[in-house]
Amino acid sequence: MKRIIFGLFIAIMLLATTCTIDAKRRPARKRAQTENTGSNALERKVIGRHMLSLQWISWKYFGSVTIKKEADGTFSCKGEQLAVNCKDAEDGCKTNGDYVKLDGTIEIVDENHLVFTGDIRTKIYHINNGQEVLRHGSFNFEVTGNRKYWRMQEMTNPADECVDYIDIYFK
Repeated sequence: MKRIIFGLFIAIMLLATTCTIDAKRRPARKRAQTENTGSNALERKVIGRHMLSLQWISWKYFGSVTIKKEADGTFSCKGEQLAVNCKDAEDGCKTNGDYVKLDGTIEIVDENHLVFTGDIRTKIYHINNGQEVLRHGSFNFEVTGNRKYWRMQEMTNPADECVDYIDIYFK
């Protein structure tokens, strides 16, 4: 009786180990297939010209950012929103020289998450005494909820106690 119970225990342990190993392998294979078949569609979603906004400037008069696939396979990202593009003072938009500028590269993590690495420059008349704020490094842009844009997650302005909503919109 002890041999039967011990044999069943060993069989169950082997089966559990095999199932666990197999379960760990399956998602990796599935994800790799999805990435290979879906990468072109995902790249098409990311590559191109997108609207860009910083709430201090305007959510009515957008800037733009262009994401390009370079020859080496990396994705460059460059663009700006300038307050001088405003046509009137509605939505708090004034032609006062305020701006947000992005210059760097993008890594596509998935359709809801981009990592921008480079420089983000903002100049807003009422933040940091109207002086430019430079952020240099890697920043996460993510989609949350049903939003139609990637929002920078490192929102706290490093030079002032305020939050900057920097958004890159879907095409």
